[in-house]
Amino acid sequence: MAARLPQGAKRHKGCGMKLRARFLPILLLPLLAACQSNPLQVQRSACPAVAVASYTGDITLFGPGLPPDAANVDVSATITNVRDACRESADQLVSEITYDVVAQRGAAGPARDVQLPVFVTIIQGGNLINAKQVGQVVVRFGDGAVRGVGRGTATTSVSRAAASLPPAILERINRKRRVGELDAATDPLADPEVKAAMRAASFEVLIGFQLDERSLAYNIAK
Repeated sequence: MAARLPQGAKRHKGCGMKLRARFLPILLLPLLAACQSNPLQVQRSACPAVAVASYTGDITLFGPGLPPDAANVDVSATITNVRDACRESADQLVSEITYDVVAQRGAAGPARDVQLPVFVTIIQGGNLINAKQVGQVVVRFGDGAVRGVGRGTATTSVSRAAASLPPAILERINRKRRVGELDAATDPLADPEVKAAMRAASFEVLIGFQLDERSLAYNIAK
């Protein structure tokens, strides 16, 4: 049954929506036009998004000298439960990242530790590697257990200046436009210079297993 509003109250559609995501894609901004005096007002998080890189979220180890076949799997593992906390200072954006590595071995056996290589890289503009680090996550299998879990952590830092749009670009995007002006109907986000500046100021952190060519090909073929 629909809830009743108090007498005299008005229902506002659209502006009451709850936005749970920390990062609001620029492409969604026009949808909020009814909720803002300037529908093109840029609202972006400077903190980089964190995600698992394509085809690198899983790793499969095969028995020594055996071909990469499902029947020869020694250990398989997956990166999951990726979490990040961003600390903003006057000049740096520091991301504290944690994640789990859930692994399974082909057969039960004695207690065993397995080291798995994991990379963390900062990508700028969608395709430029800004920084990269490779570490190890230890997964421990208990005696007789076929399943093991490890915990990984990483810290990345991005310059706030590099992740910020130049004032001139912000002014161009957010300038109020009046009906009748020559550029009133022109989307500033379509301006090549604006798009280039937004791309250069965008950062993301990607994590994944450090795979050799054979392991990467196996993941792609699965």
